[in-house]
Amino acid sequence: MIILGLDPSLSCTGWGVVRAEGSRIAHVANGQVPTDPKAPMAERLAMLHEALAEVIATHRPDRAAAEEIFVNKNPQSTLKLAQARGAVLATCGGAGLVVNEHAARLVKKSVVGTGGANKTQVQAMLKILLPGAMIAGADAADALAVAIADAHLAPKR
Repeated sequence: MIILGLDPSLSCTGWGVVRAEGSRIAHVANGQVPTDPKAPMAERLAMLHEALAEVIATHRPDRAAAEEIFVNKNPQSTLKLAQARGAVLATCGGAGLVVNEHAARLVKKSVVGTGGANKTQVQAMLKILLPGAMIAGADAADALAVAIADAHLAPKR
């Protein structure tokens, strides 16, 4: 089972691909899709779509997973996140992928063992779970965590 984990963001969307065979998880690839903050919104969303469509075509995941949306104190930030997330989910839907959604606390609990884990703890655990993987950055690390959590949490099909 090939799983594409996603950490949607307008500024930089992280993606991570893992192969899950029973309880074994192996790193396939990961990366980040930054967008130009000075570009028009439609162009930034198109950049996300094109880059993730290429990731999907290259790695041919069986399904995808993303964290459930959370609401920021700043409504503008929440709106931008929702737009980026919509572009990411539409790209997956257009490729025929089922997208499982998991709460951030549940992702952290699945990977680290506690829902209150911080980013440093998640990244440290990824080094243990995916030895030798070169992780592209914090957003890619979060996406890999989502993919790993999905391997454990999603219903077996």
